[in-house]
Amino acid sequence: MRIGILGTGTLATALAAAWTRAGHDVSIGGRSLQRADAAAKTSGARARRLPDIAVNADAVLLCVHWEGITDILTAAGAPAGALAGKPLIDPTNAVDHGIGVLRTEPGRAIAQHVADLAPGAHVVKALHLFPSTQWTTPAPTPVTVAMCGDDPRALEITGSLVRDIGGIPAVLGGLDRARQLEEVAGFVITLAFTAHDPQSAIPAVPQPTTPLPGPEPRQGQKRMGLSG
Repeated sequence: MRIGILGTGTLATALAAAWTRAGHDVSIGGRSLQRADAAAKTSGARARRLPDIAVNADAVLLCVHWEGITDILTAAGAPAGALAGKPLIDPTNAVDHGIGVLRTEPGRAIAQHVADLAPGAHVVKALHLFPSTQWTTPAPTPVTVAMCGDDPRALEITGSLVRDIGGIPAVLGGLDRARQLEEVAGFVITLAFTAHDPQSAIPAVPQPTTPLPGPEPRQGQKRMGLSG
């Protein structure tokens, strides 16, 4: 699969390396050509100019600090429709660093802002709960990657990419669930920065012997259990 990555930070580079190892054709770019070259060298991806990232890409990852979303999507041509019809994976967290308070207005998700800036793109909220080290040195036990989105094919592609790097996709519903997923990120960040293990704050639930029913699928969507 051809994957275009908008961003050159640690998470972008880690995911680029993981998908490259899985055999995908990965391009990476950012506002700094020098950082794009460095990220490409580290990950094995190819450095490309931002306007070229989405060209021929089967999926695009938006992986920048939330305050840089507008600038990088604009540089990539998203407002003009350059990402229309493509899965646009959004792992951004619009939170105060070390505090976990969401910076979006009440009831609004940053993923919905991304969708507004990229008309026609199929936004999928995913990969926002784990640090880059999860994908550079995966744990022996696969982690569950919660995601949501409105387009069935985009969810299918994102789920496949999650599996390729050692995760288990769990679709929780449409993009209207994105705010809830982003609140979970704030919860995790708050606990982590106050020296509490987020896992210890979540009740242990026995693994069901049969898949539990997932959310009612929207038209055209397949039903998925909690483990994808």
